[in-house]
Amino acid sequence: MARQIDDLSAYLIAGRVKARPSGRFQTDERSPRQGIRDGVEAESIGFRRVFISERWNLKEASVLLGGVGALTSRVGLGTGLINPSSRHPLHTAAMGSTLTAAFGNRVVLGLGRGDNNMLKGTGLVAYGFEGLADYVRIVKRLWAGETVSYHGPAGHYDSLALGDLHEGPPPEIWYGMFGLPRGAQTAAACMDGVLLVPNMTPDATRAAVTSLRRECERIDRDPDSLRIAQCIVTAPELDDLETRQIAHARAFTYLQAPGYGDALCRVNGWDPSIVAALSRHPRLAGATRIADNVFHRSELVAAAGLIPEQWIAESCAIGSVDECVAQLRRFRDAGADELVTYGSTPGQNAALARAWAESNGPSSA
Repeated sequence: MARQIDDLSAYLIAGRVKARPSGRFQTDERSPRQGIRDGVEAESIGFRRVFISERWNLKEASVLLGGVGALTSRVGLGTGLINPSSRHPLHTAAMGSTLTAAFGNRVVLGLGRGDNNMLKGTGLVAYGFEGLADYVRIVKRLWAGETVSYHGPAGHYDSLALGDLHEGPPPEIWYGMFGLPRGAQTAAACMDGVLLVPNMTPDATRAAVTSLRRECERIDRDPDSLRIAQCIVTAPELDDLETRQIAHARAFTYLQAPGYGDALCRVNGWDPSIVAALSRHPRLAGATRIADNVFHRSELVAAAGLIPEQWIAESCAIGSVDECVAQLRRFRDAGADELVTYGSTPGQNAALARAWAESNGPSSA
């Protein structure tokens, strides 16, 4: 087993999940079983931790993380992300406690405000920043053994308590974000770490790090106590078409998503008129949901040609392993404490991880 790389982690099943994958490329589709095996491989390669973004289909985060945890001993287990509005705080606290009791102190609960369209028809209401912060405080109080009664923007609860508690420190709670001012305030106030979203540029990362550290200092919190991880779409020495699906078509789905594309333009300094043109593309005619929920990325490669190649080059790590290492270095130099490969599998990033470890220095046994 390779030595653990302290500043490099990986996403599992970053794209479409199918019970029986049949795509041409590894990243076209991954099954839950393959995702668990990818987590095991990530540990053997040396990744610090793995993250899984939850969807309400074949991608329930605690099941997949439980599978990875049962077959590994060291790699961190992170949700990246779950929508807190979709889980009662007692459910979230129990999830974190159970994973920790079963697999030790290697759990991160990553939260994000996410795609709230999935909440339609459920009776659930999306949290604002104040509700999110209170939700985190409730979960942390439950882990501390408190009985919690609460009435406020995070809901209405009477006498919540876990009863049985796991031993040892609580899991960390992270927040998925762009690094914009209101999110930075929330992260500094109550989070243990942040996951900066994919397709940010190194300059955007630097601005987010500056904002987060400034907010920590404003409330007399040690800025080093907030770990900052940057997600980066990686495609090291992959087939050109698979690369375009991983990087270009994925960026199309993000930029087309209401609010998300606007935020990326804001943090990256990109031209919003180009994003508006993406939303008017004939490929999306009649679509009532974001493109990611309607089309496979392979169906969006041509439409993604509207995205300036420079946007992809400056926000992703693609090309040769050496080129990818150089791009990862730009994000670390921008202040990110940890980098998280995204879009490709841990195995596809094995050579990149080795090269990064050799060039980077910091690692632990």
